[in-house]
Amino acid sequence: MKQTFEEADKNGDGLLNIDEIYQLLHKLNVNLPRRKVKQMFQEADTDDQQGTLTYEEFNVFYKMMSMRRDLFLLMMAYSDRKDYLSTEELANFLRNEQRMTNVTPEYAEEIIEKFEESTENKQRGILGIEGFTSFMRSPTCDIFNPLHNEVNQDMDQPLCNYFIASSHNTYLTGDQLLSHSKTDMYAWVLQSGCRCIEVDCWDGSDGEPMVQHGYTLTSKIPFKSVIEAINKYAFVNNQFPIILSIENHCNIQQQKKISQYLREIFGDKLDVGHVLTGDSRTLPSPQSLLGKILIKGKRLPAYLSADAEEGEVSDDDSADEIEDDFKLKSTNGNGQHQVESHIRKKLDSLLKESRIGDKEDSDSFSIRALLRATHQGLQKNLRQGSKGVVLKKSQSRSLITTLKQKRHSKSRLTCHSVDKEDECQERSTRDNGGQFNRCGRKRKTMKLSRDLSNLVVFTNSVASHECLNEGTPGDVLSFSEARAQSLVNHKAEQFLAFNQRQLSRIYPSAYRIDSSNFNPQFYWNVGCQLVALNYQTEGRMMQLNRAKFMVNGCSGYVLKPPPMCKGSFNPFSEDPLPACPKKQLILKIISGQQLPKPPDSMLGDRGEIIDPFVEVEIIGLPVDCCKEQTRVVDDNGFNPVWEETLSFTLHMPEMALVRFLVWDHDPIGRDFIGQRTVAFCSLMPGYRHVYLEGLTEASIFVHVSVHDVYGKWSPLILNPSFTIMHFLGTHKGSQLRGIRGLFNRSSKSSVDTNTGGLRKRSISDHLLRRTASAPAKGRKKTKMPLSESVASISEQRNGMGAAAASGGEQSTSGQEKRTETRFQPRSPLIHRPMSMPLDRLLQGQLSLSSSDAEQKETGSDSVIVEH
Repeated sequence: MKQTFEEADKNGDGLLNIDEIYQLLHKLNVNLPRRKVKQMFQEADTDDQQGTLTYEEFNVFYKMMSMRRDLFLLMMAYSDRKDYLSTEELANFLRNEQRMTNVTPEYAEEIIEKFEESTENKQRGILGIEGFTSFMRSPTCDIFNPLHNEVNQDMDQPLCNYFIASSHNTYLTGDQLLSHSKTDMYAWVLQSGCRCIEVDCWDGSDGEPMVQHGYTLTSKIPFKSVIEAINKYAFVNNQFPIILSIENHCNIQQQKKISQYLREIFGDKLDVGHVLTGDSRTLPSPQSLLGKILIKGKRLPAYLSADAEEGEVSDDDSADEIEDDFKLKSTNGNGQHQVESHIRKKLDSLLKESRIGDKEDSDSFSIRALLRATHQGLQKNLRQGSKGVVLKKSQSRSLITTLKQKRHSKSRLTCHSVDKEDECQERSTRDNGGQFNRCGRKRKTMKLSRDLSNLVVFTNSVASHECLNEGTPGDVLSFSEARAQSLVNHKAEQFLAFNQRQLSRIYPSAYRIDSSNFNPQFYWNVGCQLVALNYQTEGRMMQLNRAKFMVNGCSGYVLKPPPMCKGSFNPFSEDPLPACPKKQLILKIISGQQLPKPPDSMLGDRGEIIDPFVEVEIIGLPVDCCKEQTRVVDDNGFNPVWEETLSFTLHMPEMALVRFLVWDHDPIGRDFIGQRTVAFCSLMPGYRHVYLEGLTEASIFVHVSVHDVYGKWSPLILNPSFTIMHFLGTHKGSQLRGIRGLFNRSSKSSVDTNTGGLRKRSISDHLLRRTASAPAKGRKKTKMPLSESVASISEQRNGMGAAAASGGEQSTSGQEKRTETRFQPRSPLIHRPMSMPLDRLLQGQLSLSSSDAEQKETGSDSVIVEH
């Protein structure tokens, strides 16, 4: 508040006049009538200096302006229309709405003592509106389950039963071609919860192994420095095991140096002898490997003599995806520094102009074209030595044209089916004695030191061209995203079965030279454990990754759902688990608070006031993926009110992520304001605030409820009114809370189990709707039918709402934009069956059935679908 006051005080006199207040309100996205602002200004201006506000008076003004009517009416609903909650009323609210268990009067008193601002109210043991608002905006009422901030899952299962947070080319700070390599990246990634990190080892000129990205101009760092950084930060935040993935390109002498440094620096952290005595047919558990580091790398064949100091192993690596002609070979030409400088400038320009971001399609033509043109320029100029032009103008012009093509018009790689590929591979192996890989090239081999081989125990790297044949549990198969995508599309169930007994690692395509990321959910859906992402690239995919691993205290290990650990199902089926109940997620999007202007706004705080709307996206199994959005609220980013209900059916909720996005509607598109992604199983029921990631105060206020749905179809999709009223009709009257809405009930209807009917609509609904969709200044308002809210199901609305924007989402340099498409009105609801006299029920002519009055309430209610 002090900072806000000082920023608003333009002349620095310690006072705010009415003009400074107007400017502040515009900055805060508040569009109130000037008459109303003047009235609040005069009420707050109580001292002798009329016409200005001191800091104390400004606090009073701000509280009047930011009064949360939604929270005030919610409090009144539980306080029998008083402006405060007693200890007993607060306890009822926590039990009934927030679904909290073991709520004692002492706990309610602790809340009052902590959040109530008035000393008098504390003495009386009551919670006023300011204290109630502080409580509702505290972490206690955040949408994320606070118990998930700690490890809460069974950690005694085999490693293959967990998703493991994994990093690709951990040492890089930026793109894959020119960026710097730093040991700081290992410290940051490990402390953020990543448990599988990568080290690419190459021969150093002075006999010391180096870490760098091969065939590129990325900088080099000593291998020893990397290992020291890993050792220092490995177990700062948690003790669960780390998998160190070593991609080895060194000669025998430097391999011995690598093994020497690993043993000397890691010491006992490499000792897993106590686990080797267990069952060799299964992998050890994370709990049994606390404080241990597992080396993932090549291992010498078992048929070699134990006395052999070295042997040959395959030398396939992640760079094999790139054609040899595109690999940058080392050179000592005098013009290298000059060429590198030109390349850096050109690449930066191309990346900025093309706005390359996360690509879910691994065959993105823009990425391939960028790499091809850049490498052609590199090779040509390195051969010439001192020539200054890196890319010809014609190449540059052609490349930029390619990069500006629409995302869906991509040139795809020629991709044979996996079956044909495997057949060709087997034939090639027979004809050539196994000397060729699946790409048709001669299979490369390299010499491996016995010392380094002996450090690999449970994580033996096996080339992915050996396919999904059953191997030992310690064999880890690595797949580029293109190969993995093909397997998922053609052999999903076989891939799922493989991941039930062994580990698989998926890494980004070598053509992603901008360090963009693929969608990890695609590979999680078939149980892939080590889905490696470029942690240095912030965006949608890393947001999904963070949400995934927050479920278990950011430990880097998340237990797979039981069907993924044992059994079989098709993740691409329309009903993958027909024997299991589905979950119905009902989200009421109530209001927003202090939503800022878009981060890329040209005029910054001086830009026009935003017109926000909320989009909710489900990311999970393909059958569960969908989006819904609210209407647009015009000219209000400070306290917009939507009060709309969105519903989703989830077949495998354990795999689902719920993504809340706030957009600013614009006549020519929409601008990204903020997002928050939370795993479905981390959602808290009841009235919750969803704080937008990276923004201090910006939030949306929602109500969350989850129900079990049995059957092959969900009537809520067909007729929301029928399903919810059916649900109400078969439960106690107290179930009205949270379903009838928060603004048309008394405390009696919320806590009294003998309620016989529904109350008439409260005038408070009208109060909230008044500012929900004011016309935008200087713009004619486009009208559309307003979608029905479950909370106000009894009202026959004739009102019209503002048009809502819809579209996709793209994350680029911390912002998300997409061209707006015209909103398509929703299809009409199917008529309610005659067996459900809803109209009479709403008019109070029928009483609610109490047939299930004896049923014990739980956090998840059931909806029975009759066939």
